[in-house]
Amino acid sequence: MRIAIFENIMTPGGHEVDFDRILVEELRALGHEISFYVPEGFQFGMDYHVPVTYLAGASVQYTSARGLKKLFLSARRERRRFGWYRRLYSAAVAGAYDALIVPTSTYRYLRALTHSILRRSPVPIIFIQHGVNPGEASKFLYVADRLENYPNIYPTVITFGDAIFDRKRDHIYTVLPPTFVPRDIKIEQKPIPQKDHPITIGFFGQFRREKRLEDLLQVYLAGNYRRPVRLLVQGSTMHDEDAKEFERIIALYEGHGIEFLHRGLIGAEWQRAIANVDALFMPYSAPRYRYHWGAMLFTAIGFRKPVLTSDDMNPEVFESFHIGETFPSGDMEALGRTIEHFINNYDVNAPKYHAELARAAEQYAPRKFATRLTELLSPHKNRGDR
Repeated sequence: MRIAIFENIMTPGGHEVDFDRILVEELRALGHEISFYVPEGFQFGMDYHVPVTYLAGASVQYTSARGLKKLFLSARRERRRFGWYRRLYSAAVAGAYDALIVPTSTYRYLRALTHSILRRSPVPIIFIQHGVNPGEASKFLYVADRLENYPNIYPTVITFGDAIFDRKRDHIYTVLPPTFVPRDIKIEQKPIPQKDHPITIGFFGQFRREKRLEDLLQVYLAGNYRRPVRLLVQGSTMHDEDAKEFERIIALYEGHGIEFLHRGLIGAEWQRAIANVDALFMPYSAPRYRYHWGAMLFTAIGFRKPVLTSDDMNPEVFESFHIGETFPSGDMEALGRTIEHFINNYDVNAPKYHAELARAAEQYAPRKFATRLTELLSPHKNRGDR
C-alpha cells in the first residue's frame, strides 16, 4: 500500500519527530511505501529517506503570540489548513496515494474537515489524536459524529481502552500507544548495580514549569540514601524565560551529586543518554497526563528503564505492569518517601521492574501499533469493526 503522511508540525527534534519515525520505519517494515506531504518551507527534524511533496501555503506558528495577534495568526492557520486539505484531496483523486495518515491532530483538524472537500476522500484517512481530555471530549465527539457518514474518515485516538469517557462510537477508533525504542544505536541491557555501586537516575525532556523540577531537586537533596546515587538532569528550552529559569536552577543546584545538561538531544545522542542511565524520574503533576499518553514513559518502556512517576501518569499502565514506583500527584512528602524507597531498594526490586518492562514492551510494541493502523486502512475493513 502507498501510505502518505501529512505532517504540518515543525520541530527540530523531540517525540513528534520520533513518532513520525515510528510510522515511517514500522510501516515500511510491513511492506508499505511511505511518502510525506508537508506545507511549503517545512523543515524536517530528521531525514526519513522517503519522497516529500510540498503543499502551497507555509505553516503558521503562534505559540508565543498573545491577544489579537494570536487570533489573527490562528485564523490564518485555519485558512492554510483548508488549502492543504484541498490539495490533499486532489492528490487522492489523482491516485497519488492509497491512504493518508495525519499523525498529530486535534478536534480542530476534524472541525475544519467537516467544511472541506477532503471529507469525501476516495481513500482512507486516519486522523490520530494523542488522547482526549474532559474539556475537549464533547467537542471531539461532536465533530467526529458529524463525519460519521463519510466512510473513509477514521478519527483514531491513542488511548488504553475502546471508549472515550465510556462513550463508544463505531466511527471512532482506538489504538494503544507505541514505545520509543533505540533505532540508531545498539545497546545491551545494563547490569543492575549492586548496593555498593552508584545508580544513575535521569530526568529528561523539555524544561517546563509544570514538571516542578525545583521541587524535585529540593526533595531529592533532602533524602536519606543508603547507597551511592547520581542524578542527571537534561533539559531543552524553547523560550528565553524558560532558559533563564533553568539557568537559575542550575546555578543553585549543580554539584551535590547532580549534573545538568542544558541543551536538546536528538537522534543517536538522545538514545545514548537514555541508554546510559539506570532509571528515569518523571514526577510530573498535571491532569493531562491521565488522558494523553506520556512520551517519556513510553521511552522508558522502550529502553527498559524503571521509572518513578506521579500517579496521574497513564495509570492504566501501572495497573497492568509494575515497572517502577508511583506517588500521589502533588504530594511532596510522599514523593520524598518514594524516592528513598526507590533508591534504597533498587538492587532488590530492579529485577522485578525489568521483567515487567519486558512484558510492557511487548504489549506496546511499535510494530503492533503500525499493524493496528494498517488494519484500519484495509480496503476490506468493515466500518463497524472497531
